[in-house]
Amino acid sequence: MAQETAPETLVRAGRAVIGGAERPASVRLRDGLVVAVGAYDAAAAGAEVVELADDEVLLPGLVDTHVHVNEPGRTDWEGFASATRAAAAGGVTTIVDMPLNSIPPTTTVAALDAKRAVAADQAWVDVGFWGGAVPGNVADLAPLDDAGVFGFKCFLLDSGVEEFPHLAPAELADAMAEVARIGSLMVVHAEDADEITECAHGAAYRGFLDSRPDAAEEQAIALVIDTARRTGARAHVVHLSASGAVPALRAARADGVDVSVETCPHYLHFDAATIADGATALKCCPPIRDATNRDALWRALVAGDIDLVVTDHSPCTVDLKRQETGDFADAWGGIASLQLGLPVVWTGARERGVPLAEVVRWMATAPARRVGLSGKGEIAVGADADLCVFAPDQEWVVDAAALHHKNPVTPYAGRTLTGTVRATWLRGRPVDLSGPPRGRLLGRGMRRGVAR
Repeated sequence: MAQETAPETLVRAGRAVIGGAERPASVRLRDGLVVAVGAYDAAAAGAEVVELADDEVLLPGLVDTHVHVNEPGRTDWEGFASATRAAAAGGVTTIVDMPLNSIPPTTTVAALDAKRAVAADQAWVDVGFWGGAVPGNVADLAPLDDAGVFGFKCFLLDSGVEEFPHLAPAELADAMAEVARIGSLMVVHAEDADEITECAHGAAYRGFLDSRPDAAEEQAIALVIDTARRTGARAHVVHLSASGAVPALRAARADGVDVSVETCPHYLHFDAATIADGATALKCCPPIRDATNRDALWRALVAGDIDLVVTDHSPCTVDLKRQETGDFADAWGGIASLQLGLPVVWTGARERGVPLAEVVRWMATAPARRVGLSGKGEIAVGADADLCVFAPDQEWVVDAAALHHKNPVTPYAGRTLTGTVRATWLRGRPVDLSGPPRGRLLGRGMRRGVAR
């Protein structure tokens, strides 16, 4: 008896971002993979045809390598079910979860196993995991690497949660030497505590901003560069806010130091002068700076000095934002934006004449390549058939209560954005948020992840 052939799908798009450029195309899908990329009018040859509308663009699924899911331990802040649903609704098909603010943090293999156990049955998109580097756990890094984490996150100052302490400079050097030995990646929250002053209580945003000056990032990034140079480790600086650090990063790379850097949608969208007193939904560390700095971040992105854009989705419960008092000293520092990253960045890019293909490079291709996610972040033969159907001209107003984030707290509430995600496909099939989740748990070195 002849074996039944798996059904194929042919997606026709008048506009598709493929190979770093936008063009008409047809994309053939089979068994969860892209098996052909051809002309728009390529023969269907028995495949089911899906034709995008004239106002839609076919993108690869986005890859967000900076997401705090917080489960287990702080699942009331966010969890794998709500986070991955939000990701899918925002065109994100792969996330990599940070090792904090879950309890326990992902600093041992046992903690990683616990996190994978709770994620396994409630992931609507694919999920990978970072390990954590904290004082005293250098011996845990190689076992975590063997278990498939994509690298290690550390802090150079108080992380905000007591169960994830920061590394002193000598501890950073020891951890990075081990990361170099095992061929992994060190991901660093780079702020220098010696440059930071205590934030005075009150509703004035300026007081919070002044407490965390540009110099705090610049000094810490200089330490990361120097340590990477001495140890030979690969390093990545997360959530760059201070544009003044860009020249040092550029020079280090020119000298052969393997260091990359990301920024986030909120640093590209907001500016300090327009943050109202008491607007604690906008508290994050490092802080949002002035418009001149924001524009410099955009220039660095376009020039290639900043490698990628990810959300640093760091949600919390409503009460922890202290909106009733507006006290920046007491409020939790973190911004919820996982579902909104693409339209936020595209809104700013479009205003500046930056093509959509560049946004795709920053938010899909570059994150996947930096962390070694083979087959993600691009529409190419052999890649996972992870797709995003995006309407780049459609304007809409953010309703926090309508988002899939667990808590309706986001500084984008009421903002008009341009571009909306109309569908997200995971391994060749549209994500159905009313059906069972189909996401897989990924590990470094696993080509297709662990099948559910």
